[in-house]
This record gives sequence, structure tokens and C-alpha cells, in this order.
Amino acid sequence: MVKLRLKRCGRKQRAVYRIVAIDIRSRREGRDLRKVGFFDSIKNQTYFNIPVILDFLEKGAQPTGTVQDISKRAGVFTLINKRNSINEIRNKRGCG
Repeated sequence: MVKLRLKRCGRKQRAVYRIVAIDIRSRREGRDLRKVGFFDSIKNQTYFNIPVILDFLEKGAQPTGTVQDISKRAGVFTLINKRNSINEIRNKRGCG
């Protein structure tokens, strides 16, 4: 199973985090499948590669609680809902 979780980077007392897609059996600093975002807790800055995150979530990846909270603040889940509703409309109409 794949999870979207934080991977600690940066120096001592100045942590920044990468948001990565990683196998649940890997440790926090383990090898990730793909880097999908960035979070700086001190400056409160985030960066998301939204198309990649959406693809991982559609394939069944589960975000951790912290990543889910950060994503909600950034509005990622509203984009997922919009994308799903557009796909449902297309499927009902029969276009591709």
C-alpha cells in the first residue's frame, strides 16, 4: 500500500519536509516512490504537484493525517472533487 507522507529534510533545528509517495513498510527517511510536494513549517509555505497527487490518490494511495490537513488548507481536495464531478458528467454523456 502507498501512503502520502512527510519526509524530513533540512538541518538541525530547521526542519523542512518533502511530501512523498512511499510504501508503508518503508521508514520515514526511506526510499520514496516519487516526490509530490514540499512543506516548510517555519515559513508556512507549501508546494504541491497536484496532477501527480491526484493520480496517486485515484490509484488508492492514502494520505497521512498531517498531509491530509496540509492538503485541505491548500485546497487539493476541492480539486479532486471537481475532477471527479467532471469525469462523472463525461461518463453520463458518453464522451471520453
